[in-house]
Amino acid sequence: MPLLLISASLNPDSRSRLLALEARRVLTADGAAPGWLDLVGLDLPLCGTPASFDHPEALRAGAAIAAADGILAATPIYNYDANAALKNLIELTGSAWEDQVVGFLCAAGGDRSYMSVLALANSLMLDFRCVIVPRFVYATDEAFAADGIRDPGIVRRIAECARATARLAAAVRHG
Repeated sequence: MPLLLISASLNPDSRSRLLALEARRVLTADGAAPGWLDLVGLDLPLCGTPASFDHPEALRAGAAIAAADGILAATPIYNYDANAALKNLIELTGSAWEDQVVGFLCAAGGDRSYMSVLALANSLMLDFRCVIVPRFVYATDEAFAADGIRDPGIVRRIAECARATARLAAAVRHG
């Protein structure tokens, strides 16, 4: 699978999901046929609960992550950090993240937490030797309208991030 898009919000109407859907549109138009993992559709247990690592949904998610050439994770930013659902997914699927190329699409309420994804990026680099794409998207409330993304700059940046993640993933996996 060329690239796996992860929509990490548990809200089906989330703004981070809109970012992921735009990335999917761009990559599909480019002929890349990305995979899709939506945490809304998964019944993942909390990491550390009995049998959480052997839970069928955790195993399925881990297999999708391990099979991907790279990952583009769309996450809401809550309290100056990526959401807990994405962190829980990473904890449950651990070794599937090893040596992955990872990019981020972030949706936040305000502009003050634009560096908040760095803690998660550092963890992925140190724990699983992931290659983090240095180009990421951080979109605030002003980038969205009721019917989708209204800021053409954010749309352009999503395309740049998605394509950069795909190129870097292909180079790392097949280079």
